[in-house]
Order: sequence, then structure tokens, then C-alpha cells
Amino acid sequence: MLTLFAIPNCDTVKKARVWLDGKGISYQFHDYKKEGIDRKTIENWLKQKPWDELINKASTTWKALEVKPENAEEAIAAMIDNPSVIRRPLIESDGKIIAQGFKADKYEEIFK
Repeated sequence: MLTLFAIPNCDTVKKARVWLDGKGISYQFHDYKKEGIDRKTIENWLKQKPWDELINKASTTWKALEVKPENAEEAIAAMIDNPSVIRRPLIESDGKIIAQGFKADKYEEIFK
């Protein structure tokens, strides 16, 4: 089962959901705003990607942080406290990150 981690009002997330729905690809939606994110999930992601690839440094949330993370431990705390800082959408399958962000051509390749 795929899990799409995101917030519902993000334009990029909306595009990804429309694309997935249009292809009939089922997924579970994990809403950071309602459900938050736990340390265990982030630590699993950090085994697959460096912390700075998980964070959207162009986001309003990132820009509003008074203290920017400088290492993985600080990034974990920032993502738990402010999940909107996580680059989205992030799609996971069986604990593995299979997509991050949205580009239709990349999704075509991933989900063929």
C-alpha cells in the first residue's frame, strides 16, 4: 500500500493526488496537519535520504523558522514540530520512499 504524506491544501499535493486518482492508483493519505509525523518515520526516511533533501527550503514554514536545522537531529525536531517544512508530497511504499515532490513524467516512470 502506498502512503502519500502531505498537507491537503498544497498545490503540488493536489496535482499529485489528481494524477494518482486519474491513473487509478490507490494510496492512503497521511495529513501532517491532522496526524503529525513521528520520529520513527523520519528516522526511516533519513536512512534513505539526507535530511536536507527531506526539507523544503523554499517553503514559508522553513523561512519562518527562527533557528534553521544544521544537522539530522535538529532536522528531526523541526520536522516533528513543523511538518509543513517536509518536502511534499512524499510517497512511501513498504517503508521506502518512492517519490518526493510531483512531476508527471517522473510519476509515469515510477508507476508504470
